[in-house]
Amino acid sequence: MTDDSVAVPGAAAEESHGDNLVAILLAMAMFVLVVDTSLMNVSISAVVHDLDTTASGVQSAIALEALVSAAFILIGSKIGDLFGRKRAYILGLIAYAIGALSMVFSQSLLPIVICWAIIGGLGASLLLPAMQSLIHGNFEGAAQRRTYALVGAAAAIAAAVGPLLGGFITTYLSWRVAFAGEVVIIACVLLGIGRVHDAPYTGDRGVDVLGSVLSAVGMGGIVLGILVWEDGGGAVGALIAVGAGSLGLLTWWLRKRKREGKPALLDVDLFKSKYFRLGISGQTLQQIALGGLMIALPIYLQMVLEYTAMGAGLSLAPLSLSMFAVALLAGRKAGNKSPSRIIRGGFFLLALGVAILIPIVPHASSGWWLVVPLLIAGSGLGLLVSQLNNYTLSPIDEEHVSEAAGVNSAGGSFGLSFGLAFAGAIMLGSLSLLFTHYANTSDVLSSRQAAQVSKALDKNAEVMTNTHLDALLKHEAPAAKAEVLHINTVARPQALQIALLVPLIAALLGLLNGFRMTRLPDPEPSAAAEGVLGG
Repeated sequence: MTDDSVAVPGAAAEESHGDNLVAILLAMAMFVLVVDTSLMNVSISAVVHDLDTTASGVQSAIALEALVSAAFILIGSKIGDLFGRKRAYILGLIAYAIGALSMVFSQSLLPIVICWAIIGGLGASLLLPAMQSLIHGNFEGAAQRRTYALVGAAAAIAAAVGPLLGGFITTYLSWRVAFAGEVVIIACVLLGIGRVHDAPYTGDRGVDVLGSVLSAVGMGGIVLGILVWEDGGGAVGALIAVGAGSLGLLTWWLRKRKREGKPALLDVDLFKSKYFRLGISGQTLQQIALGGLMIALPIYLQMVLEYTAMGAGLSLAPLSLSMFAVALLAGRKAGNKSPSRIIRGGFFLLALGVAILIPIVPHASSGWWLVVPLLIAGSGLGLLVSQLNNYTLSPIDEEHVSEAAGVNSAGGSFGLSFGLAFAGAIMLGSLSLLFTHYANTSDVLSSRQAAQVSKALDKNAEVMTNTHLDALLKHEAPAAKAEVLHINTVARPQALQIALLVPLIAALLGLLNGFRMTRLPDPEPSAAAEGVLGG
């Protein structure tokens, strides 16, 4: 434990306490938390090939992991309050390690869904709130601020280099090696757990069981409804109806608990602040857009352009690196500039980048075609990352800022899972429909061949590269084979264009939300808001 103090002229000395090694270990944990999904995104084609599964199955696992994290993050925070933040932190790390180990050893998709998506998602819901509390409990003064900066930097670096790192390891070693590396990092963090002191909770220990259930069922129902889209309209409608109904009941229940003075999952008075409501909306829309881009583009790069994971990672680098660089620059240079105007500008650039990307897609012969629109979109995301967290939490008093940060994280995680699920389902579903349409209207394929092609590709069209399809059609007549390959070539970019409407619409809605923000006076910067981890 180190102990140093910082003298402030004209004021009492500010005490600064903290163990530097603990700060590094917390940063390592955050790095794994953020880099995990990037590794999965750029490894989709390799995972599909090695596990003999489909892109839709892998995409569903990715969205499910984000959904579980979102649905249980408020509950995970309460578990840490009741049973100890350090214990929740350890359990979260172990759950994440189990998920990573399943990626190392699984021979089918089912263990990955159970261990990586569900157990790992639960681990994430425990980790982030626990880390927030442990930083507060283990550091003071300048040391605490340095630790927040270090952990935040680890998250930003993981987001920036994740696609490149995952692509390199997957291409030249194996995607399993990348996830084994996560296990090694988590083991190192756990080895130093003895240096971490618990941060006891002194507030109300009451539990809102019904509120917790309604929260999980509400968010889960909506996203799961999208994930099972291809399995039948009845189940989809029922799941989404249950989710929407549960969220409505949750609103009524929280207000009732507030009136009765009983413990509630969250304080509904948080939403009385216009800044908080607009900030949460912006955070959710930003994450919907990011989720849509980060599922549709890797599938396109690996399925249409037939890139390796390394090629996909390099092609996505303009998006992730510009987001990192602009967020860093805007955070330091914003000064007295209006945060609401910066947020509005961020959504404008995001919408512009996606709008430029959509017409380019059918003509792109390499990732170089995507560089400029991805740089524009990434710059917009960087502006949003630099401002949204503080804008949302600035009006919240210090007593409630941790709870508000949890709600903010839940909104962001829900948006990410929704964007992943919706854009992925739109892309894969439209690809299947387009393929069927072109096969049925073909002058080359007979009605029997068209029916066979449509039936065969209804499940697999989303992951079928021309190379793979050519091998499958080796016994077909040359004319029919050439026609099916042509249909595959035409349909896939069109499906991506349709999927990219999801991040475009989210960005445009965010832009409208940004105009509403600019009608309000800018909130005062908050030291309490700066001392929280983003979700």
